[in-house]
Amino acid sequence: MTASVSETLPHWDMTVVYPALDAPEFNRDLVAVRQAFDDMTALFDRLGIDRRDDQATDNTALAAFDTVIAALNDLLERFTTLRAYVYSFVATDSRDDRAQAALSLLMQDSVKLTKLSKRLTAWIGGLDAETLIQRSAVARDHAYLVRRAVEEARHLMSPAEEELAAELDLSGGIAWTRLYQNLTSQMMVPIERDGQVVELPMSQVRNLARDPSREVRRHAHEAELAAWERAALPIAAALNSIKGQVLALGRRRCWATPLDASLFDNGIDRATLDAMMHASREFFPDFRRYLRAKARLLGVERLAWYDLFAPVGGGGRSWQFSDAEAFIVAQFARYSPRMGEFAARAFRERWIDAEPRAGKVGGAFCMSLRRDESRILVNHDSTADSMFTLAHELGHAYHNLNLAHQTMLNRDTPMTLAETASIFCETIVRNAALQEATRDETLEILEAFLSGACQVVVDITSRFLFETALFEQRAARDLSVAELCTMMTDAQKQTYGDVLDEQTLHPFMWAVKGHYYSSGFSYYNYPYMFGLLFGLGLYAEYQRAPEAFQAHYDGLLASTGLASPLDLAARLGFDLRAPAFWRASLEVVRKDIDRFEALVDVV
Repeated sequence: MTASVSETLPHWDMTVVYPALDAPEFNRDLVAVRQAFDDMTALFDRLGIDRRDDQATDNTALAAFDTVIAALNDLLERFTTLRAYVYSFVATDSRDDRAQAALSLLMQDSVKLTKLSKRLTAWIGGLDAETLIQRSAVARDHAYLVRRAVEEARHLMSPAEEELAAELDLSGGIAWTRLYQNLTSQMMVPIERDGQVVELPMSQVRNLARDPSREVRRHAHEAELAAWERAALPIAAALNSIKGQVLALGRRRCWATPLDASLFDNGIDRATLDAMMHASREFFPDFRRYLRAKARLLGVERLAWYDLFAPVGGGGRSWQFSDAEAFIVAQFARYSPRMGEFAARAFRERWIDAEPRAGKVGGAFCMSLRRDESRILVNHDSTADSMFTLAHELGHAYHNLNLAHQTMLNRDTPMTLAETASIFCETIVRNAALQEATRDETLEILEAFLSGACQVVVDITSRFLFETALFEQRAARDLSVAELCTMMTDAQKQTYGDVLDEQTLHPFMWAVKGHYYSSGFSYYNYPYMFGLLFGLGLYAEYQRAPEAFQAHYDGLLASTGLASPLDLAARLGFDLRAPAFWRASLEVVRKDIDRFEALVDVV
């Protein structure tokens, strides 16, 4: 289903920040922020913020810490707004040369920020952290940052090497990332539609995976694969280069594996990851049971890859954007007036860009803009799944709202906790939609959730396996397009088992998923599984004791940069190292699979 031609899908409003990219106000602030980075570097030099083994945690160090943290928080506030403003143009039209040029300038400042961050971490690592926290109110407010800095400092190269690595990243990993993003956002795919061959943006072609017609889905799948194959060589070069850089720097920083560095970045340990992955694998038979039930519903012996997102329940409600807006605002308000007013504000102030179009990136995301404001990108169609995606991204924005009173350094939330509010808000809306749904609508809603949960648990496991194999083999040499495709389909076979037609798997999923293409984040996949299951666990707690949960939930969201996921979960009575916690969350999914299967098999 597609949006009605009579409904104009919104574009986000960025004029509240600056009138335009060529506005004098924007250029003034761009120059000022770029100068502020140079001033910050001079401040670091003057105060001796660098690695030193003989430094004392004395009054001079305390004063330096307080001064640097205050200045850095202020700079981050200004820089974040500028970067989000510029990226809003790049994300919605990657062919915008003015925006791309401005983003390139800001990427150079990102390198300066990385250098400053490494210097600060190394300097804190040479202090007595507990003395610093005890004697400085600013350090007490940033105690989690201080303690993590001491640990991270053990994995830093020399100051000269860290500075060189940051500079080279601009023409290394960051450049490869931009190549990938620009290339894939501008891909036009030839495809037959209504007897004619037309060219559509890749995002629109991938949306055809939700078309009711199996023939349309098949044609779209084949056209998509052909397009990825044509573009595979530069994309593979980007992937090999990024992963090679991650491996080289990881070795120099004494990380045993890229996964160990990723676990540190995400604030969890291997025991937590193993408990979650073990519990998830236990539930693979249930996900396969869901996929077999969907095959029966579609009248096929075995699902093809292009059937994974096929709509079911025919005749279900069409969720135009205005309908989705009204429903989401109402359900958020049922949870709490504060959440309802927040959602209404997001729509009223035009925080959302919803129209799929050429040059716009695919998928969906939410980014913090300034203070308590966010901006949300979606590619809306009129399916229930699209409505739930909108609720999900609004959940991210609600998380940003609760973080707004924290300093910028204390807003830094690990990916493992970044999905906490989004999953919770999506679940609120989905369960509300189920309460007033017909049988066909119930099937559609359950399918929207289960297909997403299957992606986050089963498919993300395949992506985790792929990335593990990728790092192991890339340590020896570059990998060819054919090798990457084989690794990808092998991982899909290990996770989906025999429920999918092996002739229709997606060998280019390594090219589809932008999560692989960042030199700053490896293993960008498992945090989504963590987020889904942690969010479902929180929702179950909300159902058990609504008033007690509501009294603490916003505070939890406000604290995601102040403590590790393990510690925050422990405050709620959850042990993340125990498979039992993850099994309890997966039981929520299993109940929906049971319900879906029962509806499918009703004669």
